[in-house]
Amino acid sequence: MKPSTYIGKPMDRRSFIALSTGGILSLPSMANQHNNEFSGPSLGQIALQLYTVRREIEKDLMDTLSRVAEIGYHAVETAFWPEHISLKQASNALKSLELQVCSVHCELPFGPERARMLELADAYQCEVMIWHGWPEDPRYQSQDGIKKLADIYNESSHFARQNGLRFGLHNHWWEFRNRIDGKYPYQILRSLLDPDIFFELDTYWLKVAGFDPAEVVGQFADKAPLLHIKDGPARYTKSLGKDEPEPMVAAGKGTQNFPRIVEAAKGNTQWMIVEMDLTTTDVFRALEDSYHYLVDNGLAVNNK
Repeated sequence: MKPSTYIGKPMDRRSFIALSTGGILSLPSMANQHNNEFSGPSLGQIALQLYTVRREIEKDLMDTLSRVAEIGYHAVETAFWPEHISLKQASNALKSLELQVCSVHCELPFGPERARMLELADAYQCEVMIWHGWPEDPRYQSQDGIKKLADIYNESSHFARQNGLRFGLHNHWWEFRNRIDGKYPYQILRSLLDPDIFFELDTYWLKVAGFDPAEVVGQFADKAPLLHIKDGPARYTKSLGKDEPEPMVAAGKGTQNFPRIVEAAKGNTQWMIVEMDLTTTDVFRALEDSYHYLVDNGLAVNNK
Protein backbone atom coordinates (compact mmCIF):
# COMPACT_ATOMS: atom_id res chain seq x y z
CA MET A 1 0.00 0.00 0.00
CA LYS A 2 1.07 3.57 -0.57
CA PRO A 3 2.69 4.96 2.60
CA SER A 4 1.47 8.12 4.21
CA THR A 5 4.04 10.89 4.22
CA TYR A 6 2.15 13.64 6.01
CA ILE A 7 0.84 13.80 9.55
CA GLY A 8 0.69 17.36 10.74
CA LYS A 9 -1.52 20.24 11.76
CA PRO A 10 -4.81 20.89 9.97
CA MET A 11 -4.56 23.55 7.28
CA ASP A 12 -6.08 26.96 7.91
CA ARG A 13 -9.65 27.61 6.79
CA ARG A 14 -8.68 29.88 3.90
CA SER A 15 -6.32 27.30 2.38
CA PHE A 16 -8.84 24.53 2.90
CA ILE A 17 -11.63 26.43 1.13
CA ALA A 18 -9.25 27.23 -1.72
CA LEU A 19 -8.59 23.53 -2.25
CA SER A 20 -12.20 22.39 -1.76
CA THR A 21 -13.70 23.52 -5.07
CA GLY A 22 -16.30 22.11 -7.37
CA GLY A 23 -18.96 21.32 -4.76
CA ILE A 24 -16.83 18.72 -2.99
CA LEU A 25 -18.07 19.77 0.42
CA SER A 26 -21.70 19.06 -0.39
CA LEU A 27 -22.50 15.41 0.28
CA PRO A 28 -26.14 15.40 1.45
CA SER A 29 -26.98 12.01 -0.04
CA MET A 30 -24.29 10.32 2.02
CA ALA A 31 -24.86 12.33 5.17
CA ASN A 32 -28.48 11.19 5.24
CA GLN A 33 -27.42 7.55 5.41
CA HIS A 34 -26.31 7.81 9.03
CA ASN A 35 -29.73 6.80 10.30
CA ASN A 36 -28.88 3.25 9.19
CA GLU A 37 -25.16 3.11 9.84
CA PHE A 38 -23.70 -0.15 8.66
CA SER A 39 -27.05 -1.90 8.69
CA GLY A 40 -26.91 -4.94 6.46
CA PRO A 41 -27.85 -8.58 6.01
CA SER A 42 -26.86 -11.25 8.49
CA LEU A 43 -24.14 -12.30 6.06
CA GLY A 44 -21.67 -9.75 4.77
CA GLN A 45 -21.78 -8.74 1.13
CA ILE A 46 -18.79 -9.72 -0.96
CA ALA A 47 -16.45 -7.11 -2.42
CA LEU A 48 -12.93 -6.88 -3.82
CA GLN A 49 -10.03 -4.71 -2.65
CA LEU A 50 -8.63 -3.39 -5.94
CA TYR A 51 -5.09 -3.44 -4.56
CA THR A 52 -5.26 -7.14 -5.48
CA VAL A 53 -5.27 -6.30 -9.20
CA ARG A 54 -3.05 -3.21 -9.10
CA ARG A 55 -0.56 -4.65 -11.60
CA GLU A 56 -3.35 -5.55 -14.01
CA ILE A 57 -4.91 -2.09 -13.63
CA GLU A 58 -1.55 -0.57 -14.48
CA LYS A 59 -1.68 -2.32 -17.86
CA ASP A 60 -5.38 -1.98 -18.71
CA LEU A 61 -7.95 -0.35 -16.42
CA MET A 62 -11.15 -1.25 -18.27
CA ASP A 63 -10.17 -4.82 -19.09
CA THR A 64 -9.23 -5.47 -15.45
CA LEU A 65 -12.41 -4.00 -14.00
CA SER A 66 -14.51 -5.78 -16.62
CA ARG A 67 -13.01 -9.13 -15.66
CA VAL A 68 -13.67 -8.39 -11.97
CA ALA A 69 -17.32 -7.64 -12.77
CA GLU A 70 -17.63 -10.74 -14.97
CA ILE A 71 -16.54 -12.96 -12.08
CA GLY A 72 -19.50 -11.63 -10.12
CA TYR A 73 -18.07 -8.91 -7.89
CA HIS A 74 -20.44 -5.96 -7.88
CA ALA A 75 -18.64 -3.93 -5.23
CA VAL A 76 -15.04 -2.88 -4.72
CA GLU A 77 -12.86 -1.15 -2.17
CA THR A 78 -10.46 1.34 -3.71
CA ALA A 79 -6.83 1.91 -2.81
CA PHE A 80 -4.53 4.00 -5.02
CA TRP A 81 -4.52 4.31 -8.77
CA PRO A 82 -1.43 4.37 -11.01
CA GLU A 83 -0.20 7.88 -11.77
CA HIS A 84 -1.45 7.78 -15.36
CA ILE A 85 -5.04 7.10 -14.23
CA SER A 86 -6.93 10.11 -12.88
CA LEU A 87 -9.61 9.93 -10.23
CA LYS A 88 -12.18 10.98 -12.85
CA GLN A 89 -11.09 8.20 -15.21
CA ALA A 90 -11.24 5.63 -12.45
CA SER A 91 -14.61 6.82 -11.19
CA ASN A 92 -16.11 6.82 -14.68
CA ALA A 93 -14.79 3.32 -15.33
CA LEU A 94 -16.34 1.99 -12.13
CA LYS A 95 -19.67 3.66 -12.88
CA SER A 96 -19.76 2.36 -16.45
CA LEU A 97 -19.45 -1.20 -15.13
CA GLU A 98 -21.90 -0.57 -12.26
CA LEU A 99 -19.23 -1.40 -9.70
CA GLN A 100 -20.24 0.06 -6.35
CA VAL A 101 -17.51 1.48 -4.13
CA CYS A 102 -18.23 0.07 -0.68
CA SER A 103 -15.25 1.75 1.02
CA VAL A 104 -12.17 3.83 0.27
CA HIS A 105 -8.62 3.41 1.53
CA CYS A 106 -7.16 6.87 1.95
CA GLU A 107 -4.58 8.99 3.72
CA LEU A 108 -5.24 10.69 7.04
CA PRO A 109 -7.14 13.95 6.47
CA PHE A 110 -4.50 16.55 7.26
CA GLY A 111 -3.15 19.28 5.00
CA PRO A 112 -4.09 18.69 1.35
CA GLU A 113 -5.45 15.26 2.25
CA ARG A 114 -8.50 16.91 3.82
CA ALA A 115 -9.72 18.13 0.47
CA ARG A 116 -8.64 14.85 -1.09
CA MET A 117 -10.80 12.79 1.26
CA LEU A 118 -13.85 14.83 0.31
CA GLU A 119 -12.95 14.59 -3.36
CA LEU A 120 -12.76 10.80 -3.11
CA ALA A 121 -16.09 10.60 -1.31
CA ASP A 122 -17.75 12.74 -3.95
CA ALA A 123 -16.23 10.92 -6.92
CA TYR A 124 -17.20 7.49 -5.63
CA GLN A 125 -20.40 8.53 -3.84
CA CYS A 126 -19.12 6.60 -0.85
CA GLU A 127 -19.15 7.71 2.77
CA VAL A 128 -16.86 5.03 4.21
CA MET A 129 -13.27 6.27 4.52
CA ILE A 130 -10.53 4.00 5.89
CA TRP A 131 -6.98 4.88 6.93
CA HIS A 132 -4.93 2.17 5.23
CA GLY A 133 -2.35 2.22 8.04
CA TRP A 134 0.84 1.50 6.07
CA PRO A 135 3.70 1.55 6.97
CA GLU A 136 4.14 0.81 10.67
CA ASP A 137 4.29 4.00 12.70
CA PRO A 138 7.09 3.89 15.32
CA ARG A 139 4.69 5.46 17.81
CA TYR A 140 3.07 2.04 18.14
CA GLN A 141 6.09 1.10 20.26
CA SER A 142 5.02 3.09 23.36
CA GLN A 143 1.91 4.04 25.31
CA ASP A 144 2.61 7.75 24.82
CA GLY A 145 3.02 7.17 21.11
CA ILE A 146 -0.25 5.29 20.86
CA LYS A 147 -1.98 8.11 22.76
CA LYS A 148 -0.70 10.56 20.14
CA LEU A 149 -1.91 8.32 17.35
CA ALA A 150 -5.32 8.03 19.00
CA ASP A 151 -5.55 11.83 19.08
CA ILE A 152 -4.77 11.93 15.35
CA TYR A 153 -7.35 9.26 14.57
CA ASN A 154 -9.97 11.00 16.71
CA GLU A 155 -9.36 14.29 14.93
CA SER A 156 -9.61 12.48 11.60
CA SER A 157 -12.93 10.95 12.61
CA HIS A 158 -14.24 14.34 13.75
CA PHE A 159 -13.39 15.86 10.38
CA ALA A 160 -15.03 12.99 8.52
CA ARG A 161 -18.16 13.15 10.66
CA GLN A 162 -18.47 16.90 10.09
CA ASN A 163 -18.65 16.18 6.38
CA GLY A 164 -21.13 13.33 6.42
CA LEU A 165 -18.53 10.56 6.30
CA ARG A 166 -17.44 7.63 8.46
CA PHE A 167 -13.81 7.03 9.42
CA GLY A 168 -12.27 3.66 10.16
CA LEU A 169 -8.93 1.96 10.77
CA HIS A 170 -7.37 -0.96 8.94
CA ASN A 171 -4.94 -3.12 10.89
CA HIS A 172 -1.76 -4.94 10.00
CA TRP A 173 0.14 -7.32 12.27
CA TRP A 174 2.01 -4.93 14.56
CA GLU A 175 -1.11 -3.67 16.38
CA PHE A 176 -1.62 -7.26 17.55
CA ARG A 177 1.96 -8.43 17.89
CA ASN A 178 3.94 -5.92 19.97
CA ARG A 179 3.41 -5.90 23.74
CA ILE A 180 3.65 -2.71 25.78
CA ASP A 181 3.43 -3.00 29.57
CA GLY A 182 1.59 -6.30 29.15
CA LYS A 183 -0.92 -4.99 26.61
CA TYR A 184 -1.15 -5.13 22.86
CA PRO A 185 -1.32 -1.81 20.98
CA TYR A 186 -4.87 -2.47 19.82
CA GLN A 187 -6.03 -2.85 23.42
CA ILE A 188 -4.52 0.49 24.37
CA LEU A 189 -5.79 2.14 21.20
CA ARG A 190 -9.38 0.93 21.56
CA SER A 191 -9.63 2.47 25.02
CA LEU A 192 -8.64 5.89 23.62
CA LEU A 193 -10.65 6.09 20.42
CA ASP A 194 -13.88 7.95 19.86
CA PRO A 195 -16.85 5.57 19.56
CA ASP A 196 -17.55 6.81 16.02
CA ILE A 197 -14.40 5.12 14.71
CA PHE A 198 -14.97 1.66 13.26
CA PHE A 199 -12.50 -1.08 12.38
CA GLU A 200 -11.82 -2.97 9.20
CA LEU A 201 -10.22 -6.10 10.60
CA ASP A 202 -7.74 -7.80 8.32
CA THR A 203 -8.24 -11.42 9.30
CA TYR A 204 -4.98 -12.50 7.65
CA TRP A 205 -2.75 -10.10 9.57
CA LEU A 206 -4.51 -11.13 12.78
CA LYS A 207 -3.39 -14.70 12.17
CA VAL A 208 0.12 -13.56 11.18
CA ALA A 209 0.36 -11.79 14.55
CA GLY A 210 -0.48 -15.03 16.34
CA PHE A 211 -4.13 -14.36 17.15
CA ASP A 212 -7.15 -16.49 16.33
CA PRO A 213 -9.01 -14.26 13.84
CA ALA A 214 -12.39 -15.64 14.87
CA GLU A 215 -11.82 -14.70 18.51
CA VAL A 216 -10.79 -11.15 17.63
CA VAL A 217 -13.73 -10.69 15.24
CA GLY A 218 -16.04 -11.86 18.01
CA GLN A 219 -14.50 -9.41 20.49
CA PHE A 220 -14.91 -6.45 18.15
CA ALA A 221 -18.50 -7.40 17.21
CA ASP A 222 -20.33 -4.43 15.62
CA LYS A 223 -17.23 -2.24 15.88
CA ALA A 224 -15.79 -4.20 12.93
CA PRO A 225 -18.43 -4.06 10.16
CA LEU A 226 -15.81 -4.68 7.45
CA LEU A 227 -13.49 -7.68 7.21
CA HIS A 228 -10.56 -8.27 4.89
CA ILE A 229 -10.70 -11.82 3.63
CA LYS A 230 -7.44 -13.33 2.44
CA ASP A 231 -5.78 -16.69 2.82
CA GLY A 232 -2.35 -18.25 2.69
CA PRO A 233 0.38 -19.44 5.09
CA ALA A 234 -0.38 -16.53 7.46
CA ARG A 235 2.89 -16.70 9.36
CA TYR A 236 5.19 -13.94 10.51
CA THR A 237 8.37 -13.41 8.49
CA LYS A 238 10.98 -10.68 8.76
CA SER A 239 10.40 -9.71 5.14
CA LEU A 240 6.92 -8.39 5.97
CA GLY A 241 8.31 -5.05 7.10
CA LYS A 242 9.76 -4.59 3.62
CA ASP A 243 6.33 -5.21 2.10
CA GLU A 244 7.36 -8.67 0.92
CA PRO A 245 4.67 -11.07 2.14
CA GLU A 246 4.56 -14.73 1.28
CA PRO A 247 2.28 -15.48 -1.70
CA MET A 248 -1.39 -15.72 -0.85
CA VAL A 249 -4.00 -18.10 -2.22
CA ALA A 250 -7.71 -18.13 -2.94
CA ALA A 251 -9.98 -18.02 0.10
CA GLY A 252 -10.50 -21.51 1.47
CA LYS A 253 -7.22 -22.88 0.12
CA GLY A 254 -4.92 -21.72 2.91
CA THR A 255 -4.77 -21.81 6.70
CA GLN A 256 -7.77 -19.59 7.46
CA ASN A 257 -10.99 -20.93 8.98
CA PHE A 258 -13.56 -18.62 7.44
CA PRO A 259 -16.64 -20.52 8.65
CA ARG A 260 -15.48 -19.91 12.24
CA ILE A 261 -14.81 -16.24 11.46
CA VAL A 262 -18.28 -15.76 9.97
CA GLU A 263 -19.87 -17.56 12.92
CA ALA A 264 -17.94 -15.40 15.39
CA ALA A 265 -19.10 -12.20 13.64
CA LYS A 266 -22.72 -13.04 14.57
CA GLY A 267 -24.21 -11.04 11.74
CA ASN A 268 -22.22 -7.87 12.42
CA THR A 269 -20.28 -8.01 9.15
CA GLN A 270 -21.47 -5.71 6.39
CA TRP A 271 -18.69 -6.33 3.87
CA MET A 272 -16.45 -9.35 3.26
CA ILE A 273 -13.66 -7.79 1.20
CA VAL A 274 -11.43 -10.22 -0.68
CA GLU A 275 -7.79 -9.17 -0.95
CA MET A 276 -4.52 -10.77 -2.01
CA ASP A 277 -1.33 -8.77 -1.65
CA LEU A 278 0.68 -11.21 -3.74
CA THR A 279 -0.12 -14.36 -5.71
CA THR A 280 1.96 -16.77 -7.77
CA THR A 281 -1.09 -18.18 -9.55
CA ASP A 282 -3.34 -16.33 -12.00
CA VAL A 283 -4.91 -13.59 -9.93
CA PHE A 284 -8.27 -13.70 -11.73
CA ARG A 285 -8.56 -17.44 -11.17
CA ALA A 286 -7.80 -16.88 -7.48
CA LEU A 287 -10.46 -14.16 -7.34
CA GLU A 288 -13.01 -16.43 -9.02
CA ASP A 289 -12.20 -19.30 -6.67
CA SER A 290 -12.49 -16.95 -3.67
CA TYR A 291 -15.82 -15.62 -4.89
CA HIS A 292 -17.35 -19.06 -5.33
CA TYR A 293 -15.91 -20.38 -2.08
CA LEU A 294 -17.49 -17.57 -0.06
CA VAL A 295 -20.81 -17.29 -1.90
CA ASP A 296 -21.44 -20.96 -2.66
CA ASN A 297 -20.67 -21.98 0.93
CA GLY A 298 -22.99 -19.38 2.41
CA LEU A 299 -20.21 -17.30 3.96
CA ALA A 300 -21.03 -14.12 2.01
CA VAL A 301 -23.80 -12.80 -0.22
CA ASN A 302 -23.80 -10.90 -3.48
CA ASN A 303 -26.55 -8.27 -3.45
CA LYS A 304 -26.42 -6.19 -6.59
